[in-house]
Amino acid sequence: MAATSLAFVARRGEPELVAPAGLTPRELKRLSDLDDQESLRFYRSVIYFYRGRPSRPRADPARIIRHGLAAALVHYYPIAGRLRELPGRKLAVDCTGEGVCFVEADADVALDEFGDTLCPPVPCAGQLLCLPESNSAVVVDRPLLYMKVTRLRCGGFVFGIQVCHNLVDAPGVTQFLQAVGELAGGMEAPSVRPVWARELLDARDPPCPNYEHPEY
Repeated sequence: MAATSLAFVARRGEPELVAPAGLTPRELKRLSDLDDQESLRFYRSVIYFYRGRPSRPRADPARIIRHGLAAALVHYYPIAGRLRELPGRKLAVDCTGEGVCFVEADADVALDEFGDTLCPPVPCAGQLLCLPESNSAVVVDRPLLYMKVTRLRCGGFVFGIQVCHNLVDAPGVTQFLQAVGELAGGMEAPSVRPVWARELLDARDPPCPNYEHPEY
């Protein structure tokens, strides 16, 4: 059962920007016509729970993830940029390399206290995320990814992310986090290389629709 009555406060450090670990191209990448829909202008929250590893009792998950994150951003460098709004409310990523928001924290609670289901509603979810959960449509000129690593009393940790939905969907987040884990573990490059190619999902000019899609 979920521990819905659990209450705790995470002691968080100051937010910092984690930039790519190496040089990245400075360019403007337009989102596709599917990506920049008004309904996707919000940040999607995901929370992951991990048990401690007795074989590595002194390993700091925040330090390891931060290292993997900086390395992954070299390959996924648009995530380290900022969204800009072009004429017609068209969104594009300005690949500035400014970085993503990263916060580390500590909570005097053990993983077992969250219950045995570890599914929503997550107790004290706001303590495990950088930002309050919101459907805010403000996605331009701000970090595209917010990441928080909370160390637990038992040696486990919680990994909370909030990512702009215009930029990535669930498979995209999974692919990026896989790269973070692989590079944090010592791989030189991610096993799946990212491909942009979003121009394939742009409407033709002038548009030539073959079917009506009233849902869009």
